[in-house]
Amino acid sequence: MTEPFVSVDKLVSRIPDRALLALPKDSSGVPMAATRALIRRGVRELHILCVPVSGLQADMLIGAGCVATVECGGVGMDEFGLAPRFRDAVQQGAIRIVDSTCPAIYAALQAGEKGNPFAPLRGLIGSDVQRHRDDWLIIDNPFAGEPDPIVLLPAIRPDVALFHARLGDRHGNVWVGNRRELITVAHAAACSLATVEDLFDGDLVADERYVAGTIPALYVDAVAHAPNGAWPLALTGRYDRDRRALGDYVAAARTRAGFDAWLARHLDADTVAA
Repeated sequence: MTEPFVSVDKLVSRIPDRALLALPKDSSGVPMAATRALIRRGVRELHILCVPVSGLQADMLIGAGCVATVECGGVGMDEFGLAPRFRDAVQQGAIRIVDSTCPAIYAALQAGEKGNPFAPLRGLIGSDVQRHRDDWLIIDNPFAGEPDPIVLLPAIRPDVALFHARLGDRHGNVWVGNRRELITVAHAAACSLATVEDLFDGDLVADERYVAGTIPALYVDAVAHAPNGAWPLALTGRYDRDRRALGDYVAAARTRAGFDAWLARHLDADTVAA
């Protein structure tokens, strides 16, 4: 890394139109400040890969017209109900859906992480998801002495992984704690971009307290310091979800006009997080 930290706007400038962009689930460090910056920039035709599901982040990107394809195990707003802009886009045929499952996404990313062309996985054969995935192949286990079908999944190698983490240091290392899927996706992706909540005065890789949950700078292309960067979603160990803000979003985003009005009020909301 030529510089340890960049601005959030400069960070997302590295995400081109039509990128295969890997995004974390709501509990794993969602980069909402970076998401707002990405929408402000006007990125288009993204293929978003939910690792393995998404909620507010995917719904906002879809509503803002940034997304062409969604590959996921699901998009929803938990107890707040359906993801309104996602649902509307599916019903209107405005986005392409690549239906998957949580284990399939994790397995395909692990294959990408290891440089393997595919990953075998059980439990999919005969499902509606498998029937609609022409890129998933069923073969007989070559090591079995009798018929033993198994599914082969093509490796997933995202163009960009984007996430929010608890800590970053001036060496470019990023600590994600027990969110191990972020380590996997950073290894698999061609480019990894992180926003971090707090700055660590030292070397995370050299500190025994943090090294096991740290993504080394070798796998991190740029870092931006973004306090409250996951708001209104939670960041484990720092703050909880803003339930009122999430409920307000779902109520507004049920209609196109409501979403547009909500977005106009909140697109520059980085400074209003609690």
